[in-house]
Amino acid sequence: MRVCDLIQEVVDSVEEPKILRVEFPERGIFAFDANGLDLKVGDYCITEDADDNVGLGQVVGSLDCRQQKCRKPARKVMRKATQEDQKRFEENERREAKARDICRAKIKDRELPMKLVRTRYSSNGKKITFYFTSERRVDFRELVKDLAYIFKRRIELRQIGVRDETKMLGGYGCCGRQLCCASFLKKLGRLSIKMAKEQDMTLTPSKILGVCGRLLCCLQYENEWYHEVKQIMPEPGSTIKVKNVTGVVEELDLFHGIIKVRSDNGELVEFGMEDLKQQNQRRGRTQGKGRRRPRSRSRTESGGKRNE
Repeated sequence: MRVCDLIQEVVDSVEEPKILRVEFPERGIFAFDANGLDLKVGDYCITEDADDNVGLGQVVGSLDCRQQKCRKPARKVMRKATQEDQKRFEENERREAKARDICRAKIKDRELPMKLVRTRYSSNGKKITFYFTSERRVDFRELVKDLAYIFKRRIELRQIGVRDETKMLGGYGCCGRQLCCASFLKKLGRLSIKMAKEQDMTLTPSKILGVCGRLLCCLQYENEWYHEVKQIMPEPGSTIKVKNVTGVVEELDLFHGIIKVRSDNGELVEFGMEDLKQQNQRRGRTQGKGRRRPRSRSRTESGGKRNE
């Protein structure tokens, strides 16, 4: 057997990790390592979750890492869910709703400046986590004592930001689609008003702010596309010549690749990116023909020795 055939056999024997798309109620769809389990679309599974907890989700699809550039997820599917698992999680949801009502009543009684967002039971039922938002630091020690006395369980109150609140509650953005943070966006990079300016957006709160009242998440991950396209297209106000028409670039349609040029006679002419590319290619060929190639020097002229 040849070495190349042996290497190919080893490569084929190495299986790509199977990535499953698992949907959680009110949380969105996330990617998990299948962990060697044979799960089909529609199956319920127990997955690793944050804070050393577990979650119950439904498989809605899979990802092919050979065709798509995807990294192996950090969290794995633990096992296929049973009927008892589904009943336990359904019971936890009912208990969470009851605990949420009790906590809100206690917050109102103590007049604490905080807004309760979500209540979550641990998988074993020994811990309850209350997520809340507040504009300032809150002393909730007495509230914790009240809740611990009522539920006889370990109580944790965790303060979160407005972006985390929106991610937990979910919703739909101005584009009509499910919120990025609640569906697929796992990590948000740095956002600045400069990104909105580079994307030619109207700098009004209704255009650049999301449901959470902060800058739109899509400004961050779409900024690279705008930067690449603007490098190809001419700048507004510049003078170009396309198809024997000379004029000033008046407007750009980045999504459709259309350049609107105001010609010298005042007419508004539209050109596509293909017209501009063809113009640049013809210009490059013309310049290449006009250049004079340097005369190659023989070995004798360059000082080399002649074989006699």
